[in-house]
Amino acid sequence: MKIDSVNNSKVKAWSKLKEKKYRDEEKKFLIEGDHLMNSAMVKGLVLEIISPDNTFAIPGIPFYEVTPLIMKKLSSQVSSTNVICVCKKMPEKKITGNVCMLDHIQDPGNLGTIIRSAVAFNINTLILSKDTVDLYNEKVIRASEGMLFHLNIIRRDLKEILPRLKEKEYQIYGTDVLNGTNLKEISFAKKNAIIIGNEGKGMQEELKEYCDTLIHIDINCESLNAGVAASIIFYEVSKNGNNEIVKK
Repeated sequence: MKIDSVNNSKVKAWSKLKEKKYRDEEKKFLIEGDHLMNSAMVKGLVLEIISPDNTFAIPGIPFYEVTPLIMKKLSSQVSSTNVICVCKKMPEKKITGNVCMLDHIQDPGNLGTIIRSAVAFNINTLILSKDTVDLYNEKVIRASEGMLFHLNIIRRDLKEILPRLKEKEYQIYGTDVLNGTNLKEISFAKKNAIIIGNEGKGMQEELKEYCDTLIHIDINCESLNAGVAASIIFYEVSKNGNNEIVKK
């Protein structure tokens, strides 16, 4: 189907998906570029394909040929993109393997970095607190470089999920730059759950009571951003060798 007006009802509906409110209502989100499209296709998430180039048309998936002006209206990038897809949100799966919990992470770039590192170092489930930045924010998706499609990501109240993890015999590790044990001295368990705190305030005090161990990273500078800190911890967890690794 060809669309050449920015006032078309389909274009208006797609454009609304740039806002969290409508993504939540419709349970859909937008992705841009052929790399993300290919990753989402593998997971069966693509509902519609939008492009000025009909070579992106795929049998069985509604395709809309649109003008460059419509692409510009829908895109969140400064430079032009060749294809945009409407996708359905990813299903939440059972918690398995090593877990990372994010407590009020606000920077989209940090979340994207954490997602990439989680996939790289065999973290199987990522649990976002209710007040963590939206997973389907266009900056998060772009920063994740498509790795969000390879991870079980759920959103929960951390104070409700932590007791359940302890019942499942997870060892809970929290981050504490002042009172934590040096990361290099930690022997990680078979089932690990890591809590990464907010960029400015760190982990909430009330979450510490659920932790078996508090850890800090011994560094030669004042602090690390949340994405880098999480990556270092994931690497140390992956070195343990006894971790429960679940095929993604």
